[in-house]
Amino acid sequence: MTPPAAAPPPAAPPLAPSVPALWELVTDEVKQGHRFAGLMGTSRPEGVLVSAHLAVPGDIAIREALVPAGVMTYPALTPILSAADWYEREISDVFGLRPEGYAAGAGQPGPAPLLRPHLVPAYLHGPGLFTIPHGPVRSGVMESIEYLVQTPGEDIPHLDIRLFYKHRGVEDRFERLGPAQAVLLAERTEGVASVAHALAYCHAIERLGTDEPVPWRAALIRALHAELERISSHLDVTVRLADAAGLAVAAARFGFHKEQAARLVSAMCGSRFGRGVVRPGGVSAMPSVSAADFLAQISKLERAITSDLRLLMGTASFLDRLRATGPLTPGRAKEHGALGPIGKASGRVDDARRDRPYDAYPSLGLRPPREHHAGDALARLAVRVDEIRESFHLLRQAADELDDAGEGPLSLPCDPASGRATGWAEAPQGEVSYDVRIEDGQLTRCHPRSASFHNLMLFGAVFAGDILTDFPFIEASFGLSVAGVAR
Repeated sequence: MTPPAAAPPPAAPPLAPSVPALWELVTDEVKQGHRFAGLMGTSRPEGVLVSAHLAVPGDIAIREALVPAGVMTYPALTPILSAADWYEREISDVFGLRPEGYAAGAGQPGPAPLLRPHLVPAYLHGPGLFTIPHGPVRSGVMESIEYLVQTPGEDIPHLDIRLFYKHRGVEDRFERLGPAQAVLLAERTEGVASVAHALAYCHAIERLGTDEPVPWRAALIRALHAELERISSHLDVTVRLADAAGLAVAAARFGFHKEQAARLVSAMCGSRFGRGVVRPGGVSAMPSVSAADFLAQISKLERAITSDLRLLMGTASFLDRLRATGPLTPGRAKEHGALGPIGKASGRVDDARRDRPYDAYPSLGLRPPREHHAGDALARLAVRVDEIRESFHLLRQAADELDDAGEGPLSLPCDPASGRATGWAEAPQGEVSYDVRIEDGQLTRCHPRSASFHNLMLFGAVFAGDILTDFPFIEASFGLSVAGVAR
């Protein structure tokens, strides 16, 4: 097969005459079917540049407006587009800009701090309620997050979330790095999606640095690592769900399968997380595992996983704990633009590998997905089961192609010119995007947006009718990473 054409260089984003005009532009495009993909601010001498990202066919487009220096307020977007909530809270914390009218959509006096969790009040929303603080220190290997569970005893009518206990300042650390150096940081922005973050970052850099697609062999190697990462992540969610149900044998079995996948990745590149493989212009090396050995190992792994999934998905007591637990309605998922398995379980079939394809995916046999609409924890697991099956299909396709690809370079020179571009990739949790600006050979702005940040906003919205013992199933079924949120 021939490699896909390179993505076209990005056009200069249009600058709206004012923030209200920008919101009108964004909401009009959302009504046309484009997905709201994020919001960010950038400090400029003339003020704060507010940039909205929209997922459009084949691209993540930028629409923006300037809040002039000295102006500390702007009309809030959240009352008209609830998906903007955390983005506006982050802009408020970082730049001191206050979104006027925020309370009209959020039901509180103003945006609660997002980056300073100790300042988030423990709201009580009715008589007879009390607050159970869950976290930030928890048993097991869990990231630092605190849930403020409002309950009269068993039901959960309201949930607040406190984040950023371990905010690392990743965006600031990108600044003044060279484009090649920054891959190291992108890989560590969200450890469970190291490959996806590296891909999204490099895709942005490549749009500024070369008119050619990455070499075909490099595109295939990228797909191999991305799909192994997807399998490992989905197995981790399965382990956590089985553990929540007290199925010790199932948790051990799927933990073993995840370990086998990690060891295969380590044998291929020397890192269990697939780090050091993806770089601007291609990849660093061929896998250190022959095609025949790779195919043998994934075939063995697929048989074992398929067998154990059949048993798990036939365990009535397990399915009963997931069915109708933490449902996200299709309407809410569409309104928010829910990503990854969370969106797909509620009727959203958006997948960057198909809708904004990159690397080898346009030429591999990515099959149409099975649709799910229940939106509950069981549907989210079913999506992951489908994706594990599809990942093995793609791994076989890519490995066969790589074996027949012959010789050739694994990387092309990539010397990005000054400018700005977006890049994206489909992580196991959903779409990861990067907005990158380069000036004089160095990064001056790099804004990573993980699916975890975009989707965790929905976590408190799915507890209608659920009780305290459902909490671990809902949290595990979301499968998100706090590191990807509190970057």
